[in-house]
Amino acid sequence: MMIENDVWVTVRYRLFDSLGDALEPTERELTYLQGGYGTVFPSIEEALAGHGVGYATRVHLEPEDSFGDYDPELVRLAARAQFPDDLEVGMTFEGVPGEDDEDDEEDRLYIVTDMTEEAVVLDANHPLAGMSLRFDIRVVDVREASAEEIERERALVEDAQAQDDRESPLRRVVVADDDFDDDEVIDDDDPDGDDDDRGPGHDEGLNGPARRRLH
Repeated sequence: MMIENDVWVTVRYRLFDSLGDALEPTERELTYLQGGYGTVFPSIEEALAGHGVGYATRVHLEPEDSFGDYDPELVRLAARAQFPDDLEVGMTFEGVPGEDDEDDEEDRLYIVTDMTEEAVVLDANHPLAGMSLRFDIRVVDVREASAEEIERERALVEDAQAQDDRESPLRRVVVADDDFDDDEVIDDDDPDGDDDDRGPGHDEGLNGPARRRLH
């Protein structure tokens, strides 16, 4: 069976930066519905369309085709006293604790990137914003989707658009710590595409803390 709109596609992929350095500890597996449902970047869908199980390719994405350019205006400085005692770098907050950002059209997800005894640096940019990326992708399964599954995906898309939610499995990529173990085993999640790891998601991934995506 070839990859076309409204079929389930299961891929194994790994993410690299423009220098070829791995951004994840090992291959990951993702199942998504082909056809512009927002789970993976359009360029990835285009690269896989018309191919079948066993097809492998590399897809290079510039920032404008993935997580966008880095916006320094999305970096905020807040008083340390506004945060819990157990605060750590990498924690995420919806909005800036203790502040009411009336100018924001929506609550932003901020990541703690640095901290001192007096202040905390928060960044609402996606962890991969401004980076050129390379996805090494291999198709491991293709199957027909039922009418019910297609309708469910469409409903999810409409709901996400209503919330202006750009997250998705191969959009929200999980970026591993610098000291990850290359031999680490990552469980394959729900090959039928029914769990939340459908987007980079959806666990923490192809967009930051939340869902994963091959976008």
